[in-house]
Amino acid sequence: MLKDRQTPAQGMHIAPDQTRIRANVECIEKLRKLFSPRMRGGKCHLLVIFVDQASLDRPFDCGLTVPEEKALRILLVEDDKMIGGAVRDHVVTANHAVDWVQNLADADAAARPVDYGLILLDLQLPDGSGVEFLRRLREQGVKTPVIILTARDQISDRIDGLNAGADDYLVKPFNLGELEARIMAVARRYDANPHPVLKIADIEINRPLHRLSVAGETVILTSREWAVLDLLTARPGAIVPKDRIEEALYAFGSEIESNTVEVYVSRLRKKIGKDKIRTARGIGYTLG
Repeated sequence: MLKDRQTPAQGMHIAPDQTRIRANVECIEKLRKLFSPRMRGGKCHLLVIFVDQASLDRPFDCGLTVPEEKALRILLVEDDKMIGGAVRDHVVTANHAVDWVQNLADADAAARPVDYGLILLDLQLPDGSGVEFLRRLREQGVKTPVIILTARDQISDRIDGLNAGADDYLVKPFNLGELEARIMAVARRYDANPHPVLKIADIEINRPLHRLSVAGETVILTSREWAVLDLLTARPGAIVPKDRIEEALYAFGSEIESNTVEVYVSRLRKKIGKDKIRTARGIGYTLG
């Protein structure tokens, strides 16, 4: 039971006949986000008990902090349509963007131009071995984290996959909740930037945790705004081509208009300062 810290316990009651209940919308939204993964599976019901009317008239701080969500762009390489569809739908529901391919040729074509945050890789594919594909990626210097998803459950298979450069290994059939937990665990361990906390003037950006502050004040970004900022902070001072930003935004399923990149860059400038993102006309944008 949640209660207002300024309200004595005896002032709380269940009010089934109360007709004018004013809920603190922000608090209920926090509760919904906090428990929604459990509620989706039908394992949890959310019960909200309101305090007396006098308490409802005062601002209410429920004291809950919703965990920061790190949105990733993920390449899913899986030829089984049932498994691939289930994984894609679950991962998208968890606020990530997913590109799903069903063979190694398409995986290779997709991985070259795009900086993925993670690759989910099946081993038995129609046109070759996922392990060999992974080895080629590592030989080419690609450091994108990889989680292997496979029905091969022998210890020797796990050793081969991990030695080829995988960051984790999950045997089918697996629980989708466990997959999401492993995705987030790998994401927390991995960051291409050797200095995860980036400081530019009065801006502090923690890329692994997706936390941003300006002049000491926390700034909240949407998943798409983070996608743009992640590209800009990957190599501070370097120009990020406009088409790279379009690719990142397209992955979230929204239709890309001719001015979509400009819209999100404008939103970022309003939040972190107009002078922090510079335009390289005809090319792209740079941070710093």
